[in-house]
Amino acid sequence: MPRAVRERQMLDAAVQIFGRRGYRAASMDEIAELAGVSKPLVYLYLNSKESLFTACIRREAEALSAAVREGVDLSLPADRRLWEGLRAFFTHTAEHPDGWAILHRHARTRGEPSAAEVEALRAEITAFVAELIRAAAREAHGGPGPSVREMEGLAQALVGAAESLAAWANTDGAVAAKDAAATLMNFAWAGLGNLMAGRTWSPPQG
Repeated sequence: MPRAVRERQMLDAAVQIFGRRGYRAASMDEIAELAGVSKPLVYLYLNSKESLFTACIRREAEALSAAVREGVDLSLPADRRLWEGLRAFFTHTAEHPDGWAILHRHARTRGEPSAAEVEALRAEITAFVAELIRAAAREAHGGPGPSVREMEGLAQALVGAAESLAAWANTDGAVAAKDAAATLMNFAWAGLGNLMAGRTWSPPQG
């Protein structure tokens, strides 16, 4: 069997075990058994449990980022691009719950360098979302669009909300990816409309 195919089998098994058990409880014996290989072969290919976990994070992060970007059709109107990006995010996380568990829960609690890998993914997606928000606001609501600081804040808020909503949706089988995306799109779009119209909320004095 080609090395790339066998390594993919190992990573598939590792994502499933790490995603469901977490790093500490995951067993290299169990990963090897699920992959249909010997434990020494797993170590030969991927060096250590820490290296295997990092490889899982990177693969799942790259897959999620690619899914979001590929889900956005740049020929569509800006609001549709934002919608398609959100739907791609929720669809991917729903279809890959073990990978999402690694990225959203286990990697962040593992510490460095795992947390840094996830933060790099989050920064990449947030920057992409910020551009979608800027274009959507300009095309749909007119005007110059949000300021750089507002745009960055909105992107951070939207990504954070998407992460929390995906974690919730994945524990409730009744919540479809499209429904989760629609919930967040309605929430974000109403806020953008108010912002562009100058209807902003100001905190009370004192």
